[in-house]
Amino acid sequence: MDTTRVLFVCMGNICRSPTAEGVLRQMAFAAGLHQYVLIDSAGTHGYHVGEAPDPRAQVAARKRGYDLSRLRARKIEVRDFSRFDLILGMDFNNLEILQSQCDPEHHHKIKLLMSYAEEHAASIVHDPYYRSAKDFELVLDYIEDGCRGLLKSILQGGSAKTYPNGIESTRHISGHL
Repeated sequence: MDTTRVLFVCMGNICRSPTAEGVLRQMAFAAGLHQYVLIDSAGTHGYHVGEAPDPRAQVAARKRGYDLSRLRARKIEVRDFSRFDLILGMDFNNLEILQSQCDPEHHHKIKLLMSYAEEHAASIVHDPYYRSAKDFELVLDYIEDGCRGLLKSILQGGSAKTYPNGIESTRHISGHL
């Protein structure tokens, strides 16, 4: 099996993307695939570089057995577009920023995490930063669903679903927080 390098991206890299990094890392380890799936996360903005994930994200993750405490925020770098096989944004704003920063030769790598979800109809993972602790739980539900589908896709050599306009996912935006 070839190694797949996955980068999760949200705005500040302290809520959604580090949660996705922790979730997929744990799922890959549990499946015995940790040596085949290399995982990282970054933000489109550098607001929180060097900071640990939001305490609310850590609490929600810890309740489900994911440890985010060692992760630190970083901003996406130009070289990430060539280093990673998949660059998964959490929402359409992330997707747009990633596409604008990326050379066209790497556009095919940029997708939405929820394009891999199988249980939830949401196309994006909303930012819980200005919301309540329960919203972090819902974000975790979405991320777990997306990561399960992603891991399944990696194992099957498949890909995400695609809208007719090229945006990843066949679902409409729903399941808002």
